[in-house]
Amino acid sequence: MIARVLLLAMVAGPVVADGVPSRFGVDAPELARLGEFAVGVKTLTLVQAAQPDVLAFDAAHGTAPARDRMLSVDLWYPARAARGAAPAVYAASFPSEAPAPPASFSVPGLAVRGATPAGGGYPLVIVSHGYSGTPAAMTWLTENLASKGYVVAAIRHQDPPITDRSAFPQPLLRRALDIAFVARTLQDTLARQRLIDPTRTALIGYSAGGYGVLTAAGATLDPASPAAHMVPGGLLLPFARGGAMRDSVSIKGLRAAVALAPMGGGALAAWGSEGIATIKVPLLLIAGDRDRTLDYTSGARAFFDQATAVHRYLLTFEGAGHSIGYSPAPDAMRRRLWDQDWFDGPVWRTERVNAINAHFITAFLDLYVKGDASRAAYLNVAGRESSAGTWPATSTLAYDAYSPATAEITVWKGFQRSQSAGLELLQAGSGAAE
Repeated sequence: MIARVLLLAMVAGPVVADGVPSRFGVDAPELARLGEFAVGVKTLTLVQAAQPDVLAFDAAHGTAPARDRMLSVDLWYPARAARGAAPAVYAASFPSEAPAPPASFSVPGLAVRGATPAGGGYPLVIVSHGYSGTPAAMTWLTENLASKGYVVAAIRHQDPPITDRSAFPQPLLRRALDIAFVARTLQDTLARQRLIDPTRTALIGYSAGGYGVLTAAGATLDPASPAAHMVPGGLLLPFARGGAMRDSVSIKGLRAAVALAPMGGGALAAWGSEGIATIKVPLLLIAGDRDRTLDYTSGARAFFDQATAVHRYLLTFEGAGHSIGYSPAPDAMRRRLWDQDWFDGPVWRTERVNAINAHFITAFLDLYVKGDASRAAYLNVAGRESSAGTWPATSTLAYDAYSPATAEITVWKGFQRSQSAGLELLQAGSGAAE
């Protein structure tokens, strides 16, 4: 059964409409389509003063030098259409398998750099990429959300290369701190510019970014966990459960959190058995149940069960691995399997994964951040298995029509009749969306 379901999801090669990852093809579910706004983009530089440099920790003296931490933040926002302006092209690189040098790539966009904002008072969404990642690989989401009336700030975390395992303490320490610092800073500065409403903030993170998002959303790190002890000198302990600086990773005005293939389960056991239960905002978890990088069962699936204080969702891609957070692989990243695997999994077509994620993330944020009650119908799907939906042959709707999710047509709302296989959506908790 699983093989037949997954076969429906497999297509050779990416099929990104116009080559722009944020603009999806004809098989995308309803809410994945772009919104009404043109999109602008700019890059900010933020400086957090006197932060401990964990990678320069001096074991002999038990101290880490304090240094200013500079973070670049790519900001996408609703903009006024600029006639004749060239859209952005995003350039970045990922670490390659040693001894090869970093692999460079570029991604075409639809945003116009420096475009004039269209109005203001928008919700703020903070995005955190995976370990050694880059916002350039997440424009499928950042541009798409900006076109729908969100200001999206994606952090460049300055991770060390993922190939250097000795540097892993840095993302363990810094992820939630970076997210909270950027969120608080932009809530202040962008609110004064009247671009955003700071009381309507959301977080989205992929992989290591998901670990940071869950922590910044209220999950309390376990001071006795393996993760805490991987950071030298007890530098993580002040921010863990019961620590004197725990509040420094909290964010006011937070309405919702999304974690894709989040790090923190398995051998890390970052929050212990009780830390996820302290999350206080609605939560959307997204994962593949064949994730070989971060275990699904002790990760996203366990986090769903543990987040008992909030209404939460778990969207599972059956047969998918860890590569569910980035755009389809650019041509320059298809020369080595290592490079391609940053972007593409072996079963699911990445553009399809992006479109489904954009659909559900839009529904979730619109409901819990914008307060659009009509989006609940896209989350309250009939039956947790997408392939169980029916579409009678007698229906007079067009072949590419979106499911209205009626008593007769039970395909998940917003999906086309033949495009809803291979997914599971669970939800639980009080305050269910209705």
